[in-house]
Amino acid sequence: MNESSVPVPVPVAVAVVVPARNEEESLPRCLTALDEAGRALADAYPSVVLSVTVVLDGCTDASAHVVAKYPLAQPLAVDFASVGLARRAGITHALGQLRQPASQIWVANTDADTEVPDHWLVEQCRMAATGVELVLGTVVPNPVGLDAALEHAWHAAHPLDDGHAYVHGANLGFRADSYQAAGGFAALDIHEDADLIERLKSQGVKWAAVDSIRATTSARTTGRTPGGFAGYLRDLPL
Repeated sequence: MNESSVPVPVPVAVAVVVPARNEEESLPRCLTALDEAGRALADAYPSVVLSVTVVLDGCTDASAHVVAKYPLAQPLAVDFASVGLARRAGITHALGQLRQPASQIWVANTDADTEVPDHWLVEQCRMAATGVELVLGTVVPNPVGLDAALEHAWHAAHPLDDGHAYVHGANLGFRADSYQAAGGFAALDIHEDADLIERLKSQGVKWAAVDSIRATTSARTTGRTPGGFAGYLRDLPL
């Protein structure tokens, strides 16, 4: 952890960005969790403006209809077939809608097959107010329907604690001006998160790797990209 002791203001606004590619089955759980996190944020920090952008990247299923059922969420239709470009487009759209200085906007990233905890946004805002510009959260596979041996293998390979070395686009937050200074998400189909974090760290941002905002993601072994979490889970030695 690299953290300032000088208090700074809580962000004026929080932009949540969720890339989705044919995720009609997972989106209801994702957006319900974000609704709950939004309510907790409103209770803790009533002045903070919240936006949620779901980037529908080449969706051919009913994902758009699912998003329409959640008033908090705004859909953004694109056709990149690239998670890096989808995240980038979602952030650009959200920042344009919020019309606040980038230094006062916090960007919280997750995935359409992921459920964040209720305090997800509250904790990120709290850390932002200590001067942290980058937050790396942890992710665990959903145990429902997951083979017990595979679950054991995953946890054996992933001890969870503060100061961890993991990077997950499904649980990642940063200040918007730091993100812009680093050049934003690249046009990558995989590891777009690790690529961005390397650039953010190289420019000396204050960062924290924490287990306090642990999210739960799908335990499917066939993902929407050729690698990523699903591929890693599938290839774990048992």
